[in-house]
Amino acid sequence: MIVQPEDNGMELTYLRTFCEVVLSGSYTRAAEQLGYAQSSVTAQITKLEEMYGAKLLERSGKGMTPTFAGKTLLRYARQMLALSEEAKEIISEGQAGELTIGSIETLAAYFLPHRLHRYRKQHPDIRLRVLPGSESDIIAGVRNKSADFGLIFDKPYASDDLQVLSLQQEELFVIVYPGHPLAYRESIEISMLATEPLVLTEDTCTYRNHLLQEMRGLGIAPRVELEFGNLEGIKQAVKHEWGIAFLPGYTVLDELGRGELKATPVSEDGGKGFCIQLIYRKDRWLAASFKRFIETMQGDG
Repeated sequence: MIVQPEDNGMELTYLRTFCEVVLSGSYTRAAEQLGYAQSSVTAQITKLEEMYGAKLLERSGKGMTPTFAGKTLLRYARQMLALSEEAKEIISEGQAGELTIGSIETLAAYFLPHRLHRYRKQHPDIRLRVLPGSESDIIAGVRNKSADFGLIFDKPYASDDLQVLSLQQEELFVIVYPGHPLAYRESIEISMLATEPLVLTEDTCTYRNHLLQEMRGLGIAPRVELEFGNLEGIKQAVKHEWGIAFLPGYTVLDELGRGELKATPVSEDGGKGFCIQLIYRKDRWLAASFKRFIETMQGDG
């Protein structure tokens, strides 16, 4: 049975549990992640709702989702937890605590894993959290301190309040199945895509929007046949000859090696100029462990 004293420390515990339920979409998964019994998680959420006088979570087809009041609290909860962790880092010189990274899906899947594995060996007492999202959500999260760092993939980004480090440049390619007429060309002009069915990422994706802008600039009406929120769906659709994709090269290395897909560069600027970028607040105090995280991100995978 959970003990519920009325103090700020316990409120932070409730808020951390609330954020974990929102992130996982489930009381059960949140309990597993936090090491609590499910009844303890339920009790903490109930207590939090009593404290704020509002229902914070509700069931939906996707599991537990925040209500309007819950979404409002979530923003403040993440800021409060971030400030608490920052205070702990300053006092402990960053040897323990939590580090939160906002990241687009492609980087969370293909860029981060090896680097986070190496970082965890150096800092086993720091809990790592990766929050997937769109570029705009990631930038907003870094600004409001719900994320310590952000990873984006775009043309060079600049901001007065954010530090931006370019980690590496990556080329974008037209991805086709091996038997496609464009599969063995040395390069592809965007005009060649005029009649091609496109299998693309969601409409918040920077390189998707870049391709569509380039096509419209040439007077081409893009044929967007399918949209997927995940890369595996896009790659499977291309393999099944449902259309062609436009993706960073690092996302299809395995499939290229097995001969399941073909990647052809774009002859114009449409496939170049994008880079992986690490962002964080300029006024962010950087503990030694945070500086080491930056160094790890700047190193080779």
